[in-house]
Amino acid sequence: MKRYIAITGASSGIGAAAAKAFARRGENLILIARRGELLEELKGEIAKFADVDVVIELCDLSKQENALLLWQKLEKFELKALINNAGFGDYNKVGEQNLDKITQMINLNIISLVTLSTLFTKKYKDKDTQLINISSIGGYKIVPNAVTYCASKFFVSAFSEGLYHELAQDKQAKMQAKVLAPAATKTEFGMVATSKESYDYDKAFKKYHTSEQMAEFLLRLYDSHYCVGSVDRDSFEFSLHQPKFDYAIKYEPKDN
Repeated sequence: MKRYIAITGASSGIGAAAAKAFARRGENLILIARRGELLEELKGEIAKFADVDVVIELCDLSKQENALLLWQKLEKFELKALINNAGFGDYNKVGEQNLDKITQMINLNIISLVTLSTLFTKKYKDKDTQLINISSIGGYKIVPNAVTYCASKFFVSAFSEGLYHELAQDKQAKMQAKVLAPAATKTEFGMVATSKESYDYDKAFKKYHTSEQMAEFLLRLYDSHYCVGSVDRDSFEFSLHQPKFDYAIKYEPKDN
């Protein structure tokens, strides 16, 4: 049976770059996003350089019911990995943020991510699979004017690291849970976070990565047995780590 790597938020940015990077390795893909036209374009691009199966699933994951419907479709496939990449941010002080926007952000960044992660773990815990959740360096350090966004990503980081610990203590579990924490990356993120039609990354940041660079970092994390792949906010160097948050008990890790 064919195995697939499923990527949410695959229509642009890190998701699209990761899809291309996995396709170059010969991996079959399930590309998930709201924008079907962009997914079709990406599928066409991949077809030019890789002989892989690419399945497109249209889904707005800002609504939990859609995440549940998506999982029903994914159950027909054998997954090698699920990469929860869909998410967006908001640059505003707490007292000035738009409630509709941050509610949608929390639904996408947290609720649908937990829904898909839970269902994936239920099915694949004892199989050689990976769950990679995309957090942010803002999921380990609070950034000014992005408190609610950072809080949502702290949740993603803590949830993913906690799942890593649960799996590490389960002798039957073969699945790996991981978290990728980018710093500034040139994508549509800035435009969405500021609710503006354009965003100048050169003006906003002294340093940033491209989506392609972050996709390569994602592959490094995927190829490793580490839990966390993160970018240092000052040096912009990428490195792999075991979980960063304290865990309440000590246990003997499994041999990898």
